[in-house]
Amino acid sequence: MFERRDNNEFWLDWAPVPLRLIIGFGFMVHGWAKLSKGPDKFAELLRWIGVPLPDFMAWLVTLVELVGGLAMFVGAFVTLVSIPMVIISLVAMFTVHLRYGFSSVNTIGLTQNGPQFSPPGFEVNLLYIGGLILLALGTGAGAWSIDRWRARRSRAS
Repeated sequence: MFERRDNNEFWLDWAPVPLRLIIGFGFMVHGWAKLSKGPDKFAELLRWIGVPLPDFMAWLVTLVELVGGLAMFVGAFVTLVSIPMVIISLVAMFTVHLRYGFSSVNTIGLTQNGPQFSPPGFEVNLLYIGGLILLALGTGAGAWSIDRWRARRSRAS
């Protein structure tokens, strides 16, 4: 059941798991927010920033976030699904978040009701992109993943 491995092998196997789960969950939450509010609302934002075919792109981004996020969460086709997820993050970073600076939390004032924040900067986009690149080109999906199961199954046959 458990094979003896050195410490490096253990961490190479398990270190990607929390990263994969967090990135997958994050993308699913963003996709669910777009779907639950209606992709037509997201299409209005895309139209405002000049994205071509905003209605189609709203649905495409929503589905990539939901399906790609789920695939990342379960560790299925991680390298493949990372590509559109990185593209979405880059587009969001350059068209929306860049103008608000680096920090994801920008306090602009304090009122009687508490702090006021401006829209988030591009920090989270960079974190997503870095994690996706690491999973896609570096560590792979890691333990407890469909990619690992598929690799073992293909080696066995």
